[in-house]
Amino acid sequence: MKNYLFIGLAVLAAGMIVTGCVSSGKYKKLEADKNQEVTALQQEKSALEQQKSALEKDVADQKRQTAAAEQRAVATEQQNAAAIHEVEQLRADKAHLIAAARGQQQEYQKLLGGLSSEVEKGKLEVKQYKNMLSVDLADEIFFDSGRATLKPEGKKLLKKVGEALKGYNDKIIRVVGHTDNKPVPKSMHATFPSNWELSVLRATTVVRLLQEAGVPPESMIASGRGEYDPMAPNDTAEGRQKNRRIAIMLYDKKLVNELTETTAEPAVETPGETH
Repeated sequence: MKNYLFIGLAVLAAGMIVTGCVSSGKYKKLEADKNQEVTALQQEKSALEQQKSALEKDVADQKRQTAAAEQRAVATEQQNAAAIHEVEQLRADKAHLIAAARGQQQEYQKLLGGLSSEVEKGKLEVKQYKNMLSVDLADEIFFDSGRATLKPEGKKLLKKVGEALKGYNDKIIRVVGHTDNKPVPKSMHATFPSNWELSVLRATTVVRLLQEAGVPPESMIASGRGEYDPMAPNDTAEGRQKNRRIAIMLYDKKLVNELTETTAEPAVETPGETH
């Protein structure tokens, strides 16, 4: 009986040993499989993180490119607006210049028409410049040599010139006397020490007669250049005759006022001065 019990116990122990060995092998296999799965998941996670980083970089690049494109679009729009404004300004300036040129041409034709008979007779010339009109009068018609007293013929002609100038209320009329380079005779030095004084007094005489003809005195300026603005060389009698002249120049008041404002000196205050 004891032998049977011993044998049974031995068989049971052997069975338990075999069972324990099988369970340990399965566990190791399961553990190995699990480790492989974890490794694969970690690798997959790493790959996904790399993909995420790449996508985030792509998105950031796209945002930067979009922002740059928007800036370029805004800059282009601003440039286009500036170009359109410049074109419009150029068109306006062109229209203004065309209108001004037409106005100047009309003024020239009006002045020329009022003095056409005198122009044809060679007593004066009417010229058109960019910003002014000019009436050039031969000095010999108006004054004797070394004198500033108007001749009767000169008075008659200046009255016609005055009639032609009365309608130009938007002009500054500058009358300029010119002489040749021959010195004033010594006998006249008490009145005209040089050609400067002679040219200025002749211009003043012309201005006074134009005023009598109806030209507003506040629109006129009398000045003299003496011998220092010749039209021709003074080494011939013909050249000296061309240089002895009276020039009547018409400037736009607006232009003269703008030049005056631009060149005006600022007021200087004395220290301690109160207002």
